[in-house]
Amino acid sequence: MADSKSMAFWNRMAGRYAARPVRDPAAYEETLRDVAGRLSLSDRVLEIGCGTGSTAIRLGGHVREWRATDLSPEMIRIAQAKPAPASVSFAVAEADREFDDAPFDAVCAFHILHLLPDTAATLALIRSSLRPGGLLVSKTWCFADMGWRMRMLIPVLRRLGLFPPARALSADELREAIRAAGFTIEADRTFGRSRHAPYIVARRPA
Repeated sequence: MADSKSMAFWNRMAGRYAARPVRDPAAYEETLRDVAGRLSLSDRVLEIGCGTGSTAIRLGGHVREWRATDLSPEMIRIAQAKPAPASVSFAVAEADREFDDAPFDAVCAFHILHLLPDTAATLALIRSSLRPGGLLVSKTWCFADMGWRMRMLIPVLRRLGLFPPARALSADELREAIRAAGFTIEADRTFGRSRHAPYIVARRPA
């Protein structure tokens, strides 16, 4: 389960996070197009770690239901204040907890898996939240693959309160964890300048 330090960090950073422009707009748009192309109008989608809701609002109108969740009440407060399609709802919920209204047709996990304390347990929970044949659509920062300067900077930023608790996953470790959880990887690529944030789409076998 997520701890109080993570919640406090994201509550404190929510306003700054909401105001920050997208780092690589072209890559973000390309990611959205790929995700939208994998979903259908009849789908029920769960998004974990939705932040202030920008992706949910952009994609939620293309599905029957988009349930967007985040552990930070302040993030959700900002998300709920935005205009959104009727199919989109926001709720405060930890990413590594059971969801009573499962199963879903897809679970989206954008920039969240590295922030959770137990990747294997979270992936197992995601699998159990999906219908047979359902999709996990993810994008994950793999800090272990970054250059040594960035890897040395992260602990400094954390001590200054500018970086959240996070795991130093490598892309290979992430892929192995996804496969070990019982998924079949169908897409594995990066977009734009995000060389260390693989976009992985995996399916729960039917």
